[in-house]
Amino acid sequence: MRIGIDLGGTKIEGIAIDADRAERLRRRIPAPRGDYSRTLAAVVGLVHDIERELGARGTVGVGIPGTISPATGLIKNANSTWLIGEPLADDLPRLLDRPVRFANDANCFALSEATDGAAAGADVVFGVIGGTGTGGGVVVNRQVLTGANAIAGEWGHNPLPSPRGSESPGPPCYCGRRGCIETFLSGPGLAHDYVESGGWGATAQEIAARAAAGEAIALATLTRYEERMARALAGVINLLDPDVIVLGGGLSNIERLYDRVPRLWGPHVFSDGVATRLVRAAHGDSSGVRGAAWLWN
Repeated sequence: MRIGIDLGGTKIEGIAIDADRAERLRRRIPAPRGDYSRTLAAVVGLVHDIERELGARGTVGVGIPGTISPATGLIKNANSTWLIGEPLADDLPRLLDRPVRFANDANCFALSEATDGAAAGADVVFGVIGGTGTGGGVVVNRQVLTGANAIAGEWGHNPLPSPRGSESPGPPCYCGRRGCIETFLSGPGLAHDYVESGGWGATAQEIAARAAAGEAIALATLTRYEERMARALAGVINLLDPDVIVLGGGLSNIERLYDRVPRLWGPHVFSDGVATRLVRAAHGDSSGVRGAAWLWN
């Protein structure tokens, strides 16, 4: 049995998958925000509850909102800031009395979709989580690509390519830079652009709905978003040349992206044609936790 844990900022989700790839159990609990010790206790308790209910012991993989620094062994780059600088990779295996495998949550998402999701059978997969942030993960031959600095796939903290007008220097990012892809392509980035253009407060889905209803400001905002995503993903294609790019997170529910973005990325790709497919995640919100379980594959 494989147990996957998705360590999110607002919730912690656990899943158990059996040898036949069937889901045995799934459970969500609130995340103890701002408290590392309570976060450890919550994860350990969730694993033990799953094993107690199923009467079996499993391997454990954990998707984290950041990564483990190869230099220090401590958590870095986590938007759940209370994890930064903590020895999670030492503490959890000790408390669970077994080896534990860790990966960035976007890498877990990409692994899930490459294993038995929308990109099953593809050799090179780039996974994008578009929500409160803009994460990315790389899977090659069903194996997560971590990288020498444990930051492979972090496209969201590169500058938006070929910035135009007010796109440079761009909005400030929590990482300390300006004009990061994440500041344009995250849900808050889309909402900010809408308000700056004269719209009123709305979520990404509401903006998409208003665009579909013919509202000019929403339609112009969404058109800019698609063109920016096309430029950003063209950079990924030029560097990685993936077979499939899978979109997840709340922004993946904007249906028109799958038609519009591939129509726009061609001029920015160094090729006479683009065979890369842009697809929606098959497992939706469950992909991250499934991928964590597949770290033991």
